[in-house]
Amino acid sequence: MKQMIAVMFLSALLLATGVQAGEQRRFYDASGRSTGTATTSGNVTTFRDASGRTTSTATTDSGGRTILRDASGRTIGTATGPRR
Repeated sequence: MKQMIAVMFLSALLLATGVQAGEQRRFYDASGRSTGTATTSGNVTTFRDASGRTTSTATTDSGGRTILRDASGRTIGTATGPRR
């Protein structure tokens, strides 16, 4: 559950900050240690932990609906936003 909330938060953050295709964002904890990355390619954002393992993906369709999937490809949530 905590991972799903974190992924949804990161997805919303990436949408709000306008991450462009091919761009990578690195995330840090309160101590300044890297906790992972989010990389966008086309309409898919891939989230990786600090070791580089894929933890989840977020795919956004042309209607603004984002589907969040865990590392195994299971849908863990959806979000809607403005069309781009």
